[in-house]
Amino acid sequence: MNWQNDLTRILKIDYPIIQAPMFGVTTPEMVAVTSNANCLGSLALADLNTEKCIEVIRAAKHLTNKPFAVNFFAHSIPEITEALKGKYDKAKFFVERLAKQNNLEIEIPSIDDLKINSYHQQIDAIISENCKILSFTFGNLDKQSIDRLKSNGTLLIGTCTSVNEALILEQSGIDVICVQGLEAGGHRGSFGSEDIPKIGGLSLLAQVSETVNVPLIYAGGIFNAKTLVASKTLGASGFQIGSLLLGSAESALEAFQKERLRKVKETDIVLTKSFSGRFARGIKNTFIDIMETSEFILPFPYQNKLTFELRKIAKINQNTEFLNIWAGQSINEYSGKSTADIIRSLIIETENNYC
Repeated sequence: MNWQNDLTRILKIDYPIIQAPMFGVTTPEMVAVTSNANCLGSLALADLNTEKCIEVIRAAKHLTNKPFAVNFFAHSIPEITEALKGKYDKAKFFVERLAKQNNLEIEIPSIDDLKINSYHQQIDAIISENCKILSFTFGNLDKQSIDRLKSNGTLLIGTCTSVNEALILEQSGIDVICVQGLEAGGHRGSFGSEDIPKIGGLSLLAQVSETVNVPLIYAGGIFNAKTLVASKTLGASGFQIGSLLLGSAESALEAFQKERLRKVKETDIVLTKSFSGRFARGIKNTFIDIMETSEFILPFPYQNKLTFELRKIAKINQNTEFLNIWAGQSINEYSGKSTADIIRSLIIETENNYC
């Protein structure tokens, strides 16, 4: 198999394999070993503040001199209205009481004490640290931000979950599009958080590849050579892997979380808004079961902030019933080997069977 293509040339990598930016899983070490394997590491910044963005970017730079991407959330932030304050207070009381009933002592901040960061603040950090590859999800960047980043020589990778979203990204001048299928682990990259596109990945990829004229990365269900080659056949130039790396040595998940992953069954994997207010795919647990039948799910990012303390204390207590563990539909062994070894095995398997 010839790995070289339009994407490897513009990203300056040997293999068009992209390590997914998974906030809470990705570490600077994971990013560095991926890039050092001549693939593209992706550093998840989510909605971190400027200072924290600079800190983790520098940590990754310290470990590699190869190209890597940074990734953030390009979401709009709902206004805090009196109605939202009322809903937040009710949800706060409900979650605190639920936690106490399950021996988890938490204190959730009031909505007025929340710190909400927009991607505009993060752009300052990205430019100041001379990051030349930026991927983003949950929407599109505004024109001023696109112009500013392009004037800095930054390559832009947007995420789509529908043909229409892909067209919007292309028409905005985005350089590369990541096509995310419904089967992918973690959050949907859709522009909205309600009534999200529910299109299977390979079907979506085939349609997008016939509609737009920019290089495509495919994300969703790639865990072996067969799934990688299938996405290549349907138009992908790059192949993003996420769930395959969850159990890796460089993953930020703790041992008890990796143990839960390795016991997962296909019926355990669900889409839920319970933890963040946006649909995400992960392992079903007690918190999800209770919240999905409640009226206490707030819009993103307020639900995400609401459940932060619960997730933090549940992790300390190694309680997987009140902690999100994101994973895609392609269940695998969740190897504990190095990310570099997992990627190398995928490359060798592909070359041995499809050359």
